[in-house]
Amino acid sequence: MADYGAVLLCIFISFLQASYAIAAKARAESSEDDLVLNLPGQPPVEFRHYSGYVRLREGDGKALFYWFFEAQGNVSEKPLLLWLNGGPGCSSIAYGASLELGPFLIRNNQSKLIFNNYSWNKVANLLFLEAPVGVGYSYTNKSEDLLVLGDRITAEDSRTFLLNWFKKFRSFKSHDFYIAGESYAGHYVPQLAELIYDGNKHSGKESYINLKGIMIGNAVMNDETDEMGMIDYAWSHALISDALYHTIKKECNFKSDNQTIPCLLAMRSSMEVYEEIDIYSLYTPICLATLDKTSRKRLLTHSRLFSSNDLRGMLPSGYDPCNEHYAEAFFNRKDVQRALHANVTDLPYAYSSCSEVIKKWNDSPESILPIITKLITAGLRVWVYSGDTDARIPVTSTRYSLEILGMKTKVGWRPWFNEGQVAGFAQVYEGGLTFASVYGAGHQVPVLRPQQALSLLVHFLAGDPLPPSRF
Repeated sequence: MADYGAVLLCIFISFLQASYAIAAKARAESSEDDLVLNLPGQPPVEFRHYSGYVRLREGDGKALFYWFFEAQGNVSEKPLLLWLNGGPGCSSIAYGASLELGPFLIRNNQSKLIFNNYSWNKVANLLFLEAPVGVGYSYTNKSEDLLVLGDRITAEDSRTFLLNWFKKFRSFKSHDFYIAGESYAGHYVPQLAELIYDGNKHSGKESYINLKGIMIGNAVMNDETDEMGMIDYAWSHALISDALYHTIKKECNFKSDNQTIPCLLAMRSSMEVYEEIDIYSLYTPICLATLDKTSRKRLLTHSRLFSSNDLRGMLPSGYDPCNEHYAEAFFNRKDVQRALHANVTDLPYAYSSCSEVIKKWNDSPESILPIITKLITAGLRVWVYSGDTDARIPVTSTRYSLEILGMKTKVGWRPWFNEGQVAGFAQVYEGGLTFASVYGAGHQVPVLRPQQALSLLVHFLAGDPLPPSRF
């Protein structure tokens, strides 16, 4: 009888241990610890937002930082949208969340945040991710991880992040899921979507992601046409001379990685104009205060760097070309980091809108078009848009790239409208692809055309055609 009691006691203790383990795991995966309560300068809102870290794998030392905003009303009924900025190496928090399409915008060098009336969380639950490690607050405990980064690892780590994020936010697991982004996210978004699509074929309920479509803007998609379109755009917008344009056309073979010396010299000359104007937004002022040689050099990469100079009020929507500088200052504040549950490991470098610690990018395919074709064939919704005043990944590059797909036109090139005014032009292809330009917008479409950008998102999520008439 005593032996039987001992057995029961052992069973009871084992049960308690298992219960405690389950409870501990549930607490570790709870989202409530990431709830943001006292963000400095935040305007009052009725929706909740969360930020913090998601560890990727046991023992690998990687943790990716996110900021998540519940939708403004009807949270359970609205889709989940992941936004990615590009670079490679630039932050979706410093750009997308804080300067473009999030609910709290940084518009000056003071502590007050501005409520965005055209925030994308009006129509979707909105998730921003800093990836890969080394971007923004995202980090790794192993410095060697920073030496092997590239497209493949970024996609794999981003998918692992999502699978673990859904363990924190289980109620969003069944929501329709979309991915959007701009610039080098023309690589990130399709590559991540492909991994999710392929993974869903062999996954159980726990690892299935309800992916419905992707949307990419001013997107790096195909090296040959991206470069060719950039030169044609520069010439057609009177940025380079006829002589220089014809030299490039004669000397450069955009299909080859091996260019002649005359080609390289001519291409370098074509880029010098952007030391004086904003390559990402042709008709807006640049930030002048500390525009030195270093910043000019970075200006010609995928990364943007503005300095501090207050030009508020020069353009509609309170546009200020120095906003990026303000964002970096904001996210380097210790009180902001505490509120966002960020920088918990005291990173040995300052927060930067585009990473200063990623020195090497190991893999970047010349073309992402085969993946886009695969996603379209799979029945996913694919929209591509282009702000038409961007000279870095201009609308000409995007048109050349999409032409390679060889898709039949369903609805021909026509204007689309927002509040009675032309918002851009659009074309619909058979198979589910839509291409739209956004009139008067640069590389970051939501910055200068926030209302039109939100309209674009609304129609994308609904799968509806863009408005073809004024009223």
